[in-house]
Amino acid sequence: MTNASVLVRAARKSRGLTQRDLAQRANVDQGRVSRVEGGREAEFSTIERFLGGAGHRLYSAPTRRDDAATIAATIRGYLRVGDKYSALRELIQLNDNLVAEHGLVRGILGLAEPEPTGDRAWDAALAALVDLRLREEGIPAPAWVDAPKRRLAVPRTLDVDPADPTPAPVDVPVEFFQRGVLVWRDTLASV
Repeated sequence: MTNASVLVRAARKSRGLTQRDLAQRANVDQGRVSRVEGGREAEFSTIERFLGGAGHRLYSAPTRRDDAATIAATIRGYLRVGDKYSALRELIQLNDNLVAEHGLVRGILGLAEPEPTGDRAWDAALAALVDLRLREEGIPAPAWVDAPKRRLAVPRTLDVDPADPTPAPVDVPVEFFQRGVLVWRDTLASV
């Protein structure tokens, strides 16, 4: 489940706004935006106001599963401390979340653009996974999954375990291969 800070930050960044820009549009001071994005609790009306300032609306979906933006924030935290195994578990959890939902709800889980994780391969992997699972349902992928920053110029693995062999292109899902992320197809199987 997306928390307010991730939601507001994702909405703001999807429009290329600074915190100051959003504050002006929402008619509040920039510090208030910063506090909400930093995780301070805010009333529903405040979140709705910030989202409106970014040209977004808040909708409710019948799910308790985390979306791509929330999972990306968790992955970023694990990558900062060098824990790629836990980051991979989160990527697999996103896969499980997407597979468990169908139709519009699946699309909603991939809709908000995740913030960068700090590693372009992981950013590309998130885009590839959302693209893969939405295509399975015949749902159009959001524009963020095709952004150039979500592709690698030189293909590589996620470097989770140096002992893992690099998969051959036929062993990599097409959506990952197109983005330069070499991930074994069976990596996406839940464990």
